Amino acid sequence: MWNMIRIHPLEEHGHVEMDWLDSRHHFSFGHYYNPKRLNFGPLRVVNDDTILPHSGFDMHPHRDMEIITYVRSGAITHKDSLGNHGRTVAGDVQVMSAGTGIVHAEHNFEDTNTTLFQIWIEPNRKGVQPRWEARKFPDESKHGELTLLASGRSSDAQAGALFIYQDAALYGAKLRENESTAYEIDPNRRVYVIASDGQFAVNGQLIRQGDSAEIRNESELRIDATEDCELLVIDLP
Repeated sequence: MWNMIRIHPLEEHGHVEMDWLDSRHHFSFGHYYNPKRLNFGPLRVVNDDTILPHSGFDMHPHRDMEIITYVRSGAITHKDSLGNHGRTVAGDVQVMSAGTGIVHAEHNFEDTNTTLFQIWIEPNRKGVQPRWEARKFPDESKHGELTLLASGRSSDAQAGALFIYQDAALYGAKLRENESTAYEIDPNRRVYVIASDGQFAVNGQLIRQGDSAEIRNESELRIDATEDCELLVIDLP
């Protein structure tokens, strides 16, 4: 088993460009297939999407998947077969448990581009009742430290995070240049880091905007901002 931080530069990610969507795929997805990039534990999809104004994903089905949307700029409007309807703005998060089956649409009804991360995590329970919820996470709550955004870990049940059906947790942070933060890791678990904006070092290794990193067999991450930056950390079994 390797013991290191394995960085995947932006240029290594799959790239799909349509007339309304520009997307970078961290893992095999749709028409992009890379046998070396199928998943990272239960983490199955990370798509870095730019959605043009007044466009988006029309109604389509899912089942047995935890789908987290982290909006980076603009806003996304959700509608589904359960009757849910909501608008999630930059910095906020929505979660959908597809469970036994759900049909949904995600549209950018704004006059500017919307950028977001789609994060799909395989659930540890199949056939659950489908559900959707969203939560506001003000920018100031993420400045200078990692903030828990979504989790299915029992230890996080009262932490105010969105719930997912998996022993995993999603954190977000915004750091100013020269700020630092740290995250302790159970050495039996794995961590996936996403550079949303700017650049920073993880245990001394530089990660630039659009890059990602797979981390195993580490006991701590030290994150040092080399410029103003935004990042996501996914703790996985």
